[in-house]
Amino acid sequence: MAPRNRVLRFLPFAESTTALQAVTYLLGISLFSISFLVFLNSSVSFVITDLIGVKDGVGDIVGTLGFVDEVVALIACPVWGLVSDRSGVRYVAVAGYAVIGVALFLFVQARNVYPQLLLARIFFAVGATAAATMVTAILPSLTDENETLAETNGGAPKPPGHRRDPRQRESITPSIDSEATITPERFRNSSNSNHGSEDGNSSRPDVGSSRRPGGDNNNTTTGKPSALAGYVGLFTGCGALVALSLFLPLPARFGQISGVTLGDAVKYSFYVVGSISLAVAVCVFFGLRGLKGEEGKGWRMLFGLRGANLDGSAAEGRKDVLPYWHLLKDSVWLGFTDSEIALGYLGGFVARASTVAISLFMPLFVNAFFIRNGYCHGSPNDPSPELKKECRQAYVLASILTGVAQLVGLICAPLFGYLSSRAGGVNYPIIVATTLGMVGYIAFPQLDSPEYKDVNGRGGGPVVFFFAALIGVSQIGAIVCSLGSLGRGVLKVDIVNVLTTPDGDQETLVEAVDEPNETAPLLENRTVLPEDTVSRVRLKGSVAGVYSWCGGAAILLLTKLGGYLFDTWSTGAPFYLMAAFNGVLLLASVAIDVGRAAAARRRRRGSLRLTGEL
Repeated sequence: MAPRNRVLRFLPFAESTTALQAVTYLLGISLFSISFLVFLNSSVSFVITDLIGVKDGVGDIVGTLGFVDEVVALIACPVWGLVSDRSGVRYVAVAGYAVIGVALFLFVQARNVYPQLLLARIFFAVGATAAATMVTAILPSLTDENETLAETNGGAPKPPGHRRDPRQRESITPSIDSEATITPERFRNSSNSNHGSEDGNSSRPDVGSSRRPGGDNNNTTTGKPSALAGYVGLFTGCGALVALSLFLPLPARFGQISGVTLGDAVKYSFYVVGSISLAVAVCVFFGLRGLKGEEGKGWRMLFGLRGANLDGSAAEGRKDVLPYWHLLKDSVWLGFTDSEIALGYLGGFVARASTVAISLFMPLFVNAFFIRNGYCHGSPNDPSPELKKECRQAYVLASILTGVAQLVGLICAPLFGYLSSRAGGVNYPIIVATTLGMVGYIAFPQLDSPEYKDVNGRGGGPVVFFFAALIGVSQIGAIVCSLGSLGRGVLKVDIVNVLTTPDGDQETLVEAVDEPNETAPLLENRTVLPEDTVSRVRLKGSVAGVYSWCGGAAILLLTKLGGYLFDTWSTGAPFYLMAAFNGVLLLASVAIDVGRAAAARRRRRGSLRLTGEL
């Protein structure tokens, strides 16, 4: 354990996370989750023109392929999340990168756009969705400090041939440790020592805490998902740079080889990038072995055969496997009942929409400005390469502005992760991110010119960099804060309480341990044992799938509605929509903070009554 601790001492991983798992997640899952998508989106036009030979209507074809990609993602995101809760996140991530690699090979085998290239894009979307969804699904496992049931029972490995008691819960639904048993006395002692806390987080009893054998009780698990989300944002941004700096120049480099045609250069580039994707799949397969919370998962559980005997007959444990519809229902319902999950879903919606605003509508706004004012010639809808040559200044400016937004966001990612992990009763990071986003999105289209210097009295100036930077900060803030909020919500432990009504009927109540004082009436009457708790980690894949689905819905909404308003109302319409999205996220965050403060005051009063001090 000592070597591992030295390596990960300054990184927000749980004690159970190994150095290999941490490196695989950051350099494998996070880094490459977006690299292959950026490469494909940037090079698909070359496949259409140089390999298939289609020269007309390229813009429409590219738009159709992108639209189909998002539609497939809307369907595949929740499906992959559900599958990962049964088979395990490692296998889904491996499958995702393997499918991406094969899809890139198939892309350059297409001889027509419809149906061959379209089918290849659909196949790629299936793999890319799996890889992107697992970025969110794996994060809770790497920051979960709660002990599994095996550790609760002493932590000793079971001897060969050991058979599980069918009445015993398995670690796929991990429980809290035995020290976390809540008694009225323990609850009163905890409340007495911490009743001055306003946000309710510091008054946590031992339930779900990150107590370590060495007595390090200050490094709680609540801030780790947010801190790790900052690193995820950093490495994801670096992945986009890898695609732009290493993958995209490959056709030009292959084209310099004697005897290699332009079509062959494109084909060889796809082969290289596809091979890298397959190599990443192999690294993930070995690097994420033994991930916490994944015990017992596999193909048997995927098909509902967990605990099946060798002869194929069902064993007693099979009844513990939840149906897929139940997993999906629970993950969706958490968005309505848990403030952390709700904020994560809404933040994911805004984050993915921000990505489209920067990568699509910012260049479109610049190009439309140049063409509308006659600074370059050509039709705004002309997809031919000649337009880029005639209006090269517009494309250079668009690249600079998007580069500034992405670079500033990349730099701020760890900062947002750190601030989110330290957030108390008020979620200042998301308030700052949304406020800056509203200012940037409203001010950017109001500029006389998007140029960074005044050319021939057009009115441009360096202030455009400032507003582009604000948009970039808003994007990365939404990404990091939503991932962190989602991770914190998934790491909560629910207390299941079965009550008998006067009529003799039984009702099941579920209360989250994240705010343990809310369960004061329950705790007064009985002891809460580890067997009465259910960890939400079992839903991490399903929750990640719904999170990605929200992002896909945001992309479709912004591209279609924003594009329509761009043409019919104002070129600033997509940016005004993004300002509205950020405003909704801001109001939701403030409302959640106010609700938590009010609940904390009620709990403090309840604890004082319980201890007789009021």
